[in-house]
Amino acid sequence: MADEAVSRRTVIQVRGDARTITDDLVVEEPMEIRLDGTSLAVVMRTPGDDADLARGFAITEGIVTDPDSISGVVDLGEGRWNLETAEGVVVDPAQFQRNFYSTSSCGVCGKASIDAIRVTGARPPEGPVVDVATILGLPAALLERQDAFHSTGGLHAAAAFDPAGRIVVVREDVGRHNAVDKVVGDLSGVSWPLPPLGLMVSGRVSFEITQKAAVAGISLICGVSAASSLAVDLAEEFGMTVIGFLRDGGFTVYTGRRRISNL
Repeated sequence: MADEAVSRRTVIQVRGDARTITDDLVVEEPMEIRLDGTSLAVVMRTPGDDADLARGFAITEGIVTDPDSISGVVDLGEGRWNLETAEGVVVDPAQFQRNFYSTSSCGVCGKASIDAIRVTGARPPEGPVVDVATILGLPAALLERQDAFHSTGGLHAAAAFDPAGRIVVVREDVGRHNAVDKVVGDLSGVSWPLPPLGLMVSGRVSFEITQKAAVAGISLICGVSAASSLAVDLAEEFGMTVIGFLRDGGFTVYTGRRRISNL
């Protein structure tokens, strides 16, 4: 990951004896996302892949229905990015404005109700179908590519993988939902609708991550930690597969067993 994601600080480390060392900290900074000049939200994110984050945010929040609705993502400087809608695309920014900024731990802060974050859209596709061995190999494949995490220990990661378990793209961020948006933003610039892909995240599977995957057309989600009840409820509603506690040679299938070929 780019050097802008890491900040070096002098700290006192206590491991028996106390000593002064130089440590790498993950950078957390605000980013304002605008739509045709109107502010939509301020997200706390790790700098890097900001254009992907803005584009992915617009897609997974249902602000636009496809990447072609965005004609450009413009860096305005000082952490401000403007999404420019394509000719003929009409979006009311007031419908999507956040009541207050989104923290790095919460991707839906400021939204009034559960109904407001159920972004309407097409049902996720049936694919992909994977086997147990492929699933078990995902944590190591993701960890190997978490460059900034190895340096700081303070970043979430998200990765898209194909049915054979090959990692297509990895993104890191202090916000787990931002990492997902960066992945979607990158993928949407290559092909749309997305091909059959799964999503692997380095932490828990929350409602917001499940919702973003559903809107992007990703029907299989794996997480190193637990899934929340609302995430599982949403996955069942949309026919998705959610896998949690994917570590130490095992995992938990919460919903969507049919996408695991040999289970």
